[in-house]
Amino acid sequence: MNIIWFKRDLRIYDNKALLEASKSNDDIMALYIIEPELWQQDDMSQRHYLFLQECLDSLDKQLQTIGLKLTIRVGNSIDIFNDLIQNHNLKNVYAHQETWNMWTYKRDIAVTKLFKQNNINFNQYQNNGVVRVLDNRDGWANLWYQEMSKQVTEPHACHKSYIIDSDEIPTDKDLGLKDDYCLYRQIGGRGKALTELNRFLYKDGEFYTKEMSSPLTAEKSCSRISPYLAFGCLSIREVFHAAEKRVEEIKQMPRGTKGGWPSAMRSFLGRLRWHCHFIQKLEDQPVIEFDNLHPMFNSLDRTNDDKLFNAWASGNTGYPMIDACMRSLIATGWINFRMRAMLMSFASFHLWLDWRKTSKYLARMFTDYEPGIHYSQAQMQSGTTGINAIRVYNPVKQSQDQDPDGVFIKKWIPELSDMPDMYIHTPWLFEHKLNGYPLPIVDEKNARKAATDKIYAIKKEYGFKDAAGQIVKKHASRKKPNVAKKVKSNPNQLEFKF
Repeated sequence: MNIIWFKRDLRIYDNKALLEASKSNDDIMALYIIEPELWQQDDMSQRHYLFLQECLDSLDKQLQTIGLKLTIRVGNSIDIFNDLIQNHNLKNVYAHQETWNMWTYKRDIAVTKLFKQNNINFNQYQNNGVVRVLDNRDGWANLWYQEMSKQVTEPHACHKSYIIDSDEIPTDKDLGLKDDYCLYRQIGGRGKALTELNRFLYKDGEFYTKEMSSPLTAEKSCSRISPYLAFGCLSIREVFHAAEKRVEEIKQMPRGTKGGWPSAMRSFLGRLRWHCHFIQKLEDQPVIEFDNLHPMFNSLDRTNDDKLFNAWASGNTGYPMIDACMRSLIATGWINFRMRAMLMSFASFHLWLDWRKTSKYLARMFTDYEPGIHYSQAQMQSGTTGINAIRVYNPVKQSQDQDPDGVFIKKWIPELSDMPDMYIHTPWLFEHKLNGYPLPIVDEKNARKAATDKIYAIKKEYGFKDAAGQIVKKHASRKKPNVAKKVKSNPNQLEFKF
């Protein structure tokens, strides 16, 4: 008996582990393990688990089309695999390499050791564009393009399904997950993923480049496929091929009819590569989840003030754009990238909160939480990478630029629904009462200056540049890939199925 162990690759299309497992003449068990201890980690939440349940239901339906059935076991992976080894003739386990949080990193080390001790072949395959055991970033972009340019694979029919009884799937309450009030969360599963991808590529994505920055327009103009990539309902390669196909179609459009599509596709394809670029950082240095990337920032005296944290986390800072974005995120599980950066920047600079605490909170709020992207961006927006420019978002300017008429603000902050337009970005200047909306918890200008003074003081210290140079060598993006070497995608491989 062989096992295909599903983790963050909940699909049957373009699934290398499943494809290789199905080539064997042995029986195959399709396995997913719900690990209660994982769901007790401080970056996990109810919205993640409910989305996962929908993805598992979708995966089971997909597997049945090729003759397999999903077996779900609940418990510690070591205990479950020990049981399978002792009671079944297990020969091979197939899985994708996983770059996720520190808990899964340690779990995979322990499981690999168990398989080795029991002479079980553990066949792991590269996931998306992330390369395991990479010495440095030289040539990484070309490696990514080579991987993306490979054909999208289709699953083989399997006629030897190895079936044992599944455990009862625990509820979110069984796992101790608290209600997080994500009333407008996206629904999981491959069908929903393909619907969003096609909507973006053929209908709503034309002005992606211009409209991605504002929370007013981004909800429709962005692809919204990030949670499906995070859970593996889609592979990056599938999306890359679909976007490349769309690029070729746009090239054939009559002159004057292409509109914003060429720019949108260039931006989108670039962000697919950045997606893997950031996950590669965590693959190469897993402690990024907890440690400042540049060690000299360990001397920063950031606070864990509960009053400031709770005001930020609940959307009650007194800065309308900050609060509207946070309240929207709580209710929907998603906010566009610029506003994510603003939320993190405000917490780290204006409130001087420790990014380790605020990043965990945001991880729980993002349905599309992807640790490799999340912690790299948390540190970038907190000024602790040592290799990125210090960006401090002015919440008033962002409000004026991205929501000039206050439409988004009034939608998510009902206390300001009657606020005159001229005061919507600075309601504390309005001479009348604010209907319960708080005054700013910090002075924006003074807080920003105090924070950046501390950051820049460390950047001037002896040894800072040398350490930053080592970080660049290990993690920084190199020159753009040699696009001319790309292998053209095969249009016959681009009909994606549910």
